[in-house]
Amino acid sequence: MRYLLIMILFFPVTAWSVDPSQPQGSASEARIWKPLAADGLHDPGNPALVELQQPGEAMAMFPKDFATIGNQVDWVRALEQGVIVPRTNIFPDTRIEVLDLDIIMDQTSQMPMVRFPHKAHTQWLDCVNCHDKIFKKKAGGNPVNMFAILSGEYCGRCHGAVAFPLTECRRCHSQARRTFVGQYGAQEGPGKPFKPVMKQEIIGLNE
Repeated sequence: MRYLLIMILFFPVTAWSVDPSQPQGSASEARIWKPLAADGLHDPGNPALVELQQPGEAMAMFPKDFATIGNQVDWVRALEQGVIVPRTNIFPDTRIEVLDLDIIMDQTSQMPMVRFPHKAHTQWLDCVNCHDKIFKKKAGGNPVNMFAILSGEYCGRCHGAVAFPLTECRRCHSQARRTFVGQYGAQEGPGKPFKPVMKQEIIGLNE
């Protein structure tokens, strides 16, 4: 399975273009959630199961992600649109920092470069979740590669587990070399809007 994923990630892949004003996915791509009693995670014999809200009821009005991806909800867009308003902290003296800073990673061989948006991550996570145990806060200080990520390191700590799967290549490899202007690494000024994916297009390796 690992070798299949590596082939998907290193050979010509599909790209995703964006229309953030429209719900994600097509009308024929209906989202279907299994009832809790049949999802393989909950005990169907537990009498308290009836107290839980069914996912089809809870998530039906959330911004759509593709029906084949995770729980089929675009959680970043749900947050930006105010559909969900998660609690930022438990203790009043906790310092909250949302960092609007993009990092362009250029060491991606023939794949498009990776744009890492801090904002979409720090709206959910405190900085200490990643720094400095998973990522060192130093340019070039992290030997990130797909083999390590597929093994559950670096980005693979979350993506493929609680975040969108690693088969969604162009969600990370989103910056074409031929159109990029500026220096690699941390970008000046606010980050670009973190837009959802919408439809599939074919790209070449030199994008």
